[in-house]
Amino acid sequence: MDIMELVEQSKDAATVKRVFGEPIQHGDVVVIPVAKVAQGGGGGQGQGKSEKGEEGGGSGGGFGFGASPAGVFVLKDGDVLWRPAVDVNRIVIGGQFVAVVLLLTLRTIFKKRRRRR
Repeated sequence: MDIMELVEQSKDAATVKRVFGEPIQHGDVVVIPVAKVAQGGGGGQGQGKSEKGEEGGGSGGGFGFGASPAGVFVLKDGDVLWRPAVDVNRIVIGGQFVAVVLLLTLRTIFKKRRRRR
């Protein structure tokens, strides 16, 4: 596969349908899901002679694509509201990190107080 084929395939992957989902209607409320989309690609090629004088070679290419939920647009009575997606795992990990830092700080403070006595 050459680089131009890789570029063409990446164009197909980055469409607006990947970011905005199909609208969902229930009564007078319309919900449009939205995703964060990230993509990247790269390629390489190398040629050189080895120490024995033999011709070297090489090539490579790759493409990556990822999406995660960002939230939804809610259309109701002519108003548009944004409702972000909540990543509970990220909140829990953040809370654990803060707790560990707090405990280490308190331990250091108590150790210093004991040494002064």
